[in-house]
Amino acid sequence: MFKRALWQGLIAGTAGGVVMTLGEKLEQAVTGRPDSHVPARVLQRLSGLPEHPGKQPLPVNWAMHFGQAAALGVLRSVMAHAGLRGPLASAKFTVVRLTNDQILENATGVGAPPPTWPRRELAVDILHKTVYAFVTGVVADALARRSSGLGPGQRHAALRPGRRPGVGPLPRGEAYGR
Repeated sequence: MFKRALWQGLIAGTAGGVVMTLGEKLEQAVTGRPDSHVPARVLQRLSGLPEHPGKQPLPVNWAMHFGQAAALGVLRSVMAHAGLRGPLASAKFTVVRLTNDQILENATGVGAPPPTWPRRELAVDILHKTVYAFVTGVVADALARRSSGLGPGQRHAALRPGRRPGVGPLPRGEAYGR
């Protein structure tokens, strides 16, 4: 499962990153909001690359932007293979995506906690990360469904629909944690 989840997650996360970026560019054209150079600054601090004042090099910005999108897509793919699929799973993944950004940005001193942001800026960030999470989820879910059918959690739920007591776990051989 993990080998498939890896390559499928990289594809799903990249797709989510591309759609999120296209949405950001459309939103920027409408609102006039400038490009963010936070991804580049975070990568520079994490990797020890030299920092530049003002506008950051586009390749560094995109390396962090798309690298983070692809890497986190692997987690969403693991979720899909385990049977955590659909809009609720993507909503949960949105929180993971936002949390990952905030850990990296705040730990490196590049960003500040979201409660200190202007409300409009926070809303825009949440919107774009939600688009990323749901697009990544649609792709990850489709790839997992195609390659492995139902995940172990979904097969367990099918034993007795609804959350009920007395339904034991799947037999060990039918789950991933053999």
